[in-house]
Amino acid sequence: MATIISQCSLSVLRQSAEKLKAGDLIAFPTETVYGIGADAQNMKAVARMYEVKNRPANHPVIVHIAGLNDVDYWAKDVPEYAINLMRDFWPGPMTLLLKRRGVAGDYLTGGQEIVGLRIPANSLALGLLSQFKAIGGKGIVAPSANRYGAVSPTTAQAVGEELSDYLLPGDQILDGGICLVGVESTIIDCSGDNPTILRPGAVSSEMIEKSTGIILDSVGETRIRVSGSDKQHYAPKAKVLIDGQCQEGEGLIAMSDVATPQGAIRLAEPNSIEEYARVLYAALRKADNQGLRTIRVIPPSGSGLAVAIRDRISRAAAI
Repeated sequence: MATIISQCSLSVLRQSAEKLKAGDLIAFPTETVYGIGADAQNMKAVARMYEVKNRPANHPVIVHIAGLNDVDYWAKDVPEYAINLMRDFWPGPMTLLLKRRGVAGDYLTGGQEIVGLRIPANSLALGLLSQFKAIGGKGIVAPSANRYGAVSPTTAQAVGEELSDYLLPGDQILDGGICLVGVESTIIDCSGDNPTILRPGAVSSEMIEKSTGIILDSVGETRIRVSGSDKQHYAPKAKVLIDGQCQEGEGLIAMSDVATPQGAIRLAEPNSIEEYARVLYAALRKADNQGLRTIRVIPPSGSGLAVAIRDRISRAAAI
């Protein structure tokens, strides 16, 4: 079982960086969700991370880096529009898929010729990345700290509940509180002439178009494998239904202006789209912790972050 560390001082982050270098796994918060971190250059550590998550070997991971000057180590032929996106939205909830260099091995990319890079907008994560870079680290892979296909964790306690049976005593969970965004990063394919969104997130299509000056094409079929692209993903044990026809004893997730039917169990009633994203995964976990069998969800309407929320809900419901 890994240790949960609540007081993450500079000395703690330095120790955690050294543990990463030694091959241990470190779970840490980002602004999106908690990730389970491994040294991106340590194939053995990355393999154990895959084992802990029960993640398919051909499913790529995202390399988290400390700054813009680390991009060239991992990627080549970076287009100008991608540089604009980096300047506008990093640090932030955006992952860019770029043509990989040889150092980005198949064990990171799932055998694909692209590598995913991100700079998170979380002070604890950035502190860890900075300390890791100071001792020669080039990047940390950090997929969501949960078993594959399950609900992503947005608190350190959720990480412990999810992975405590699989982590070793030398591993750590760094407690940075609740993740402020709450859903995974936008993934943008930047390996071609124009950017393409492969997973929606807090960086919206409107924001990308404004940054790049390029009108985005609608996403069709793609052969590129990315995190969270399975039809069923982010799924609790309870059955998720997308409607408000709540029966007695069923859970309900909906905006605060939606009344709770008699006998239903209110799991979340956010007042804004941003709050909806922040509490969604915790509400799904709450349903499982309470032993509920069915969750009714009324997704938010609108563009921007609401698109990402609807994507996660539809995958949790497997529709």
